[in-house]
Amino acid sequence: VQLVESGGGLVQAGGSLRLSCAASGIILSIHAMGWYRQAPGKQRELVAATTSGGSTNYADSVKGRFTISRDTAKNMVYLQMNSLKPEDTAVYYCNADIVTSLLKRQDYWGQGTQVTVSS
Repeated sequence: VQLVESGGGLVQAGGSLRLSCAASGIILSIHAMGWYRQAPGKQRELVAATTSGGSTNYADSVKGRFTISRDTAKNMVYLQMNSLKPEDTAVYYCNADIVTSLLKRQDYWGQGTQVTVSS
């Protein structure tokens, strides 16, 4: 199984970016999918997550600005980021809880995509 992110880049404060993450490989089902971020010198933190049932969860710092969505048929998850702030600068990682066989279910991570917000 592989998770591949795309959509990061450099944007000015107040701008928008849309991150995408595609899961590929032998996948029976995907439970939660989410986005985490890690800024230099800081711990990795949850940004947003969505369950297979459609529930969503956001970090307080991004509520009202970021929106997570999911295309179950394509095994993809997206993060629409609006009103970006310099403090949103970080490497953003895709995460998914994936069932690959009747006996195997585990967390997978993407390689990360850099988001830089200039002031």
